[in-house]
Amino acid sequence: MRKVVDCRDMPSESGCTLTIAGEEDEVVRAAAEHAASVHGHTDSPELRDEIRRGLKNEELSVR
Repeated sequence: MRKVVDCRDMPSESGCTLTIAGEEDEVVRAAAEHAASVHGHTDSPELRDEIRRGLKNEELSVR
């Protein structure tokens, strides 16, 4: 099942609205890179663990 992380679920002064979806490891990697490059966080194992804990299952829309 694809996983999703949404910046709107995290406290942010910038009001970022980015959503990242994909396979779990892809999402964690991309979200950590985004958190570091856009939000000034340090890409660390602790950050990646926090991101992983916040992942949600992607809700599939009916087509």
